[in-house]
Amino acid sequence: MSSHPALEGVRITGAMQPGYETILTPEALAFVAQLHRMYEPTRQSLLRARAQRQAWINEEGFIGFAPEYSAIRDDRTWAVRPAPADLADRRVEITGPCDRKMVINALNSGARCFMACLEDASAPTWDVMVQGQVNLRDAVAGTISLEDKGKSYKLNDKTAVLICRPRGWHLDEAHMIVDGERVAGAIFDFGLYFFHNAKVLLAKGSGPYFYLPKLEHSLEARLWNNVFISAQSMLSLPLGTIRATVLIETLPGAFMAEEILYELRDHITALNCGRWDYIFSYIKTFQADSTKLLPDRAAVTMSVPFMAAYAAHVVRVCHRRGAHAMGGMSAFIPVKDDEAANEKAFAAVTADKEREAKLGHDGTWVAHPGLVPVAMAVFDRLMPTPNQLHVIPPGEATLDDLVTPPPGPRTLAGLANNINVGIGYVAAWLRGQGAVPLHNLMEDAATAEISRTQLWQWRKAGAKLDSGETVDAALISRVTEEQLDAWKQAVGDNFFATGKYKDAAELFRTLVLADRLEPFLTNPAYEYHFAK
Repeated sequence: MSSHPALEGVRITGAMQPGYETILTPEALAFVAQLHRMYEPTRQSLLRARAQRQAWINEEGFIGFAPEYSAIRDDRTWAVRPAPADLADRRVEITGPCDRKMVINALNSGARCFMACLEDASAPTWDVMVQGQVNLRDAVAGTISLEDKGKSYKLNDKTAVLICRPRGWHLDEAHMIVDGERVAGAIFDFGLYFFHNAKVLLAKGSGPYFYLPKLEHSLEARLWNNVFISAQSMLSLPLGTIRATVLIETLPGAFMAEEILYELRDHITALNCGRWDYIFSYIKTFQADSTKLLPDRAAVTMSVPFMAAYAAHVVRVCHRRGAHAMGGMSAFIPVKDDEAANEKAFAAVTADKEREAKLGHDGTWVAHPGLVPVAMAVFDRLMPTPNQLHVIPPGEATLDDLVTPPPGPRTLAGLANNINVGIGYVAAWLRGQGAVPLHNLMEDAATAEISRTQLWQWRKAGAKLDSGETVDAALISRVTEEQLDAWKQAVGDNFFATGKYKDAAELFRTLVLADRLEPFLTNPAYEYHFAK
């Protein structure tokens, strides 16, 4: 493929399956390579800045709202560009990976939007990433279909608005090499989707829409904005064609929510409360601060003060600037053939969505088509207008509001659940599955990250459980063996032997017991299992 004159210095090292040549065309790869050459140095400098900032926090403490950006926050005259027509009412969005059946079912679900996730809900194998692009291209064209186990799947006449979520800035795509360097997963995912689909979407009255994950600083948003400007120029599309929604799913990002909106003001329509990654980021940010230990994961709900303050802060910032504020994911999913469990799950989702709608959110997320009507009923009842830009929660978020940990239990059962879910999720991820139903909850990479970082922080701090036990390496190792056996009992000897559970437990335990907290478990896992 590198013999094409436009592809000097470009190598694809992943296996070329049938159909991949329609996505990995010379023109598309040249487009991605150009973006890489323009912006890879900036990406690398921003990743180094993340590490330097964390080292400073570990030594000096968290600074909160950056004083050097106060002029942006204090200037009440600027606003983001108004949303396009098909993003004016986003009251329920469904999210999930980009496998063919999921794409069809999500687009047909009755949700207003479908966030097709190439990040936390997808394991970044080469085949998952490229097949995902094939499926999204076919969905945009309206030709996607599937025959599976005697059933036929195709798109309805009316479908959800498609929004693509590329990988975060921290992830590489090991199978595309430009001038001896790996391409950023974000550039690979964004570039291929935009190149193949932007003009088709515009011709259909929609547009190239993206969810941007894991931003920690407004300069990372500026990088995306510059990528957007260049990409639009390269395809002769006007400024503002691309529309983005940024997930506020890091603690540093929450303190720069307004600055992130400002940097992307020509291309952004909304911020989203990515609650599970936000909890992970809170723990990671305060990894060296023993006064910031959180209780059991199950006790850190959206109703605890620091999470409620975060949600109100996002709504407040968005609505002052004309941007939508999207709610987060309730992890509950329907339980087949269990009416009592379903009633409990539906009640929990209803309560969660009522809280979001009453706070002023303009829409919310669900993880399963069966929950679309549940969430839709809440927002139809509580949000009769297309959005709630007119609702601004009173007050202002302070540093203490956003960082004070809540009281709550710290139990052996919570520790065991962290290890159980960590093993179960990582095993599925190593098998190539990124969104995983575990214990009647839909989990993605953020789940394993909360579990891992919480155990690491508890161990480093020598935290005491409510039972009096100290969290140390011996306790973690013992419970890991117990939970590994629990998984063996749950899935049976045959699947246990082939299902990557031992690999997952070893990787999870190694990262939990490491001297240094790895910023993302997906980076070492990718290198070991998928980058070859």
